[in-house]
Amino acid sequence: MMFLPEIRARKGVLTERLVQEPAAFGLGRLPRSAKPDATVNSICGYCSTGCSLQVHLREGEAVNLSPTTQYPVNLGMACPKGWEALAPLSAPDRATMPLLRNESGEMEPVSWHRAMEVFTERFKDVQETHGAESLAFLSTGQIVTEEMAFLGALAKFGMGILHGDGNTRQCMATAVVAYKQSLGFDAPPYTYQDFEESDVLVFVGANPCIAHPIMWQRVMRNQREPEIIVVDPRKTETAMVATRHLPIAPKSDLHLFYGLASRLIELGLIDESFIQSHTSGFEDFREFLSAYSLESAARISGIAYGELDSLARLIGSGKRVSFWWTMGVNQSYEGVRLAQSMINLALMTGNIGKPGTGANSITGQCNAMGSRLFSNTTGLLGGRDFTSGADRRHVASLLRIPEERIPASNSLSYHEILDAVEAGRIKGLWLIATNTAHSWINQKRFLALREKLDFLVVQDMYHSTESAAIADLVLPAAGWGEKDGVFINSERRIGRVRKVSRAPGEALSDFNIFRLIAHHWGCAELFTEWDSPESVFRILARLSKNMPCDFSGIEGYAQLEQAGGIQWPYPEGSEGLPTQRRLFGDGRFYHADQRARFLYEAPRAMPEPPCEEYPFLLLTGRGTSSQWHTQTRTAKSAVLRKLYPEDAYFEIHPKDATRLEIAPNTPVQISSRRGHMKATAILTPTVQPGQIFLPMHYAKTNQLTADAYDPYSRQPSYKACAVALQSV
Repeated sequence: MMFLPEIRARKGVLTERLVQEPAAFGLGRLPRSAKPDATVNSICGYCSTGCSLQVHLREGEAVNLSPTTQYPVNLGMACPKGWEALAPLSAPDRATMPLLRNESGEMEPVSWHRAMEVFTERFKDVQETHGAESLAFLSTGQIVTEEMAFLGALAKFGMGILHGDGNTRQCMATAVVAYKQSLGFDAPPYTYQDFEESDVLVFVGANPCIAHPIMWQRVMRNQREPEIIVVDPRKTETAMVATRHLPIAPKSDLHLFYGLASRLIELGLIDESFIQSHTSGFEDFREFLSAYSLESAARISGIAYGELDSLARLIGSGKRVSFWWTMGVNQSYEGVRLAQSMINLALMTGNIGKPGTGANSITGQCNAMGSRLFSNTTGLLGGRDFTSGADRRHVASLLRIPEERIPASNSLSYHEILDAVEAGRIKGLWLIATNTAHSWINQKRFLALREKLDFLVVQDMYHSTESAAIADLVLPAAGWGEKDGVFINSERRIGRVRKVSRAPGEALSDFNIFRLIAHHWGCAELFTEWDSPESVFRILARLSKNMPCDFSGIEGYAQLEQAGGIQWPYPEGSEGLPTQRRLFGDGRFYHADQRARFLYEAPRAMPEPPCEEYPFLLLTGRGTSSQWHTQTRTAKSAVLRKLYPEDAYFEIHPKDATRLEIAPNTPVQISSRRGHMKATAILTPTVQPGQIFLPMHYAKTNQLTADAYDPYSRQPSYKACAVALQSV
């Protein structure tokens, strides 16, 4: 396929059995129903698009893959990462045995039995010495849903760990909170068919050409001659091929959308019937908007009044309008209210619940939606609330565990966990399939906090990550393609993930590592029913019943495979529902009164604007469709490495480069109040004067980013901070 912008440019006994008799635990088996030379379908393990890949087997092992032609998500397409999805499995730096730091400070291989002894002894000692809240875990959106649920249940119900969060806090927390507050549940309303059925697509802080290439291909299939509008300070690859690009001043989005809402009211281009029948709070919102005008929006955003007036009339035209956002909105110090400003526009024009409409958050990681619903971190399983006695009793009954095992209070969020480490309240930390030492905002701070921990455990595919390098214990985990389960994608589609390769050495699936830990910790009796990923899937289906995310009508993996994935909700008796489904077609939302809410707040000042000492504004984001996040996996592929510069680069406007005497392709030191790094200057007018753009994939990028968070979602604001430049 073509990507136009890129073309252009008993404890010991159980442990021993797991390692020596893997077949007894489902390890080392061929995929179910697969012959030694066959093909099976599996959902890709990178982004949230949820593409299906046809994996080709030889003698029971994956040797190649191609896109699945009939799957309703990708329709026979794959991005560069998908084509190379098998490459990370054979990397030479795979963790193949547990590694324990010895008295000399070096990591040495140990047996699983020894690793489990140390894990339980050290963490229990931390709890006994420092109290019940002295342990925490940080997990991921990268492992299958069944493993996420097992981890959260094991940690909270079995091990007594109150505090746990996931790296989905870095990408999706804003959208979660915005949807919960406005619509009553974390419920992205759209289906990918809406890309093809919309008349007007408004992308805000989103660059799907690069970040979600298959979604962009769905846009390109739209036969309605749509208007494609990109709201972004940079002229991104998506903006280059859009019909309109609004290069707004960074962090002026709220002013822009309030000004558009005010103008819609002024012109009478709102759906009064929908507002009256299906929403609450609009009159207060109308009064709030009296302080915002399109004139002020034009002045603050830097976009001409006529351009904004034309956009307002287009949004209110009665055409099918859809709003799409991703990290440019979510990773903001006021991201929740910004997301809700788009939800408000959709509600006031009736652009929700119909084909080609919606206020639509594009998810980040492959299983961020699974994490949001079932990781048991900041919310109780299935979208419930830890603070609700009724919810705790119901979950305890469904899981057949004592209710007192379920915490009655919420966990600290990711950055609050790290604050507690700094304060000495949390002394033991367990990282699962995440690389905090690279990816967390203000990176150097985490490296300093590590010294405050008594014990750090990293559970990962690789022994070479920045986090593994500073761990006390590394547990070798299987990766995508080496285990079974399900992912839930951006459009709420539950898709099957298949085991198509054996994990190397003594590496185990996260699922079986959790089984080992439960056994050694002494809480395995709570999880007797959790004996396989599919058993856990059925437990989760049971937990979902009568919730908005109800998928109790899915009996098991075979049904998912036969159906080509299934979107929630899919309650019992849902046979015959269409493959592509959106929410809220009946105008009923998930609040008790079944109405959506208008929510808003005055814009706040940027936490760290440019100044005399740091005169440039640093923007960060995805730089290529060939690399993923911190490159932990994608950099293992020789093919993908060739599609992206190995060394860090940054984009700067030619006028700024001329003024600072920065020549093209020369090294420059970029400094912030927190650190500095070297990067090669790329001169391009795609960034505005006074701004620079630095891709997120490089190891040192997050030495620059600032500690700023949305007050409601607690999501970090990665996208904007003040920096200075100096030629090297």
